Amino acid sequence: MMAQIEAIKAFMETGGFVLWVIFYLSIALWLLLVERMLFFYFSLPKLRQRWLAQWTQRDDQISLHARMFRQKLLSEANLELGFSAPLIRILIVIAPLLGLLGTVTGMITVFDVMAIEGSGNARAMASGVSRATIPTMAGMVVAITGLFLEKRYRNKYSDELHYLSRHMRLKATSNAS
Repeated sequence: MMAQIEAIKAFMETGGFVLWVIFYLSIALWLLLVERMLFFYFSLPKLRQRWLAQWTQRDDQISLHARMFRQKLLSEANLELGFSAPLIRILIVIAPLLGLLGTVTGMITVFDVMAIEGSGNARAMASGVSRATIPTMAGMVVAITGLFLEKRYRNKYSDELHYLSRHMRLKATSNAS
């Protein structure tokens, strides 16, 4: 177990400080995405029932006041469903930018080695190139996996809003006739 931890630590140090920043960013991103998944599977069904019950218990579902109440319920649902969406999107955008920062810092290391020792020290140059490419790869991996899950989250979010809107509208038209 200790050997694995040391190997991970050595890999992280190979990528430089930027790789640690990407690592912590990815943890934050995954925590937010997992929280949203848990929300959709455990909390949302109860909230959906509550919102629909508040709408169906109304005697008046046609007046301007009723439409405003419906809009209030849909806005409340929108806030609950999209709670951390902006932060998730920001973290996804920042990940590849941090990877590019790692590229720049790694290339600076390469140029420093070339300036001090000349272009003959291939080992030092390879270390700098490695330091440049690992954070770039890590930033892209975090962003791509985050995009995939964020798209699923966004689809679920949109589907749920449409479901609520449709069911509240159907209740209004069925009671009006």
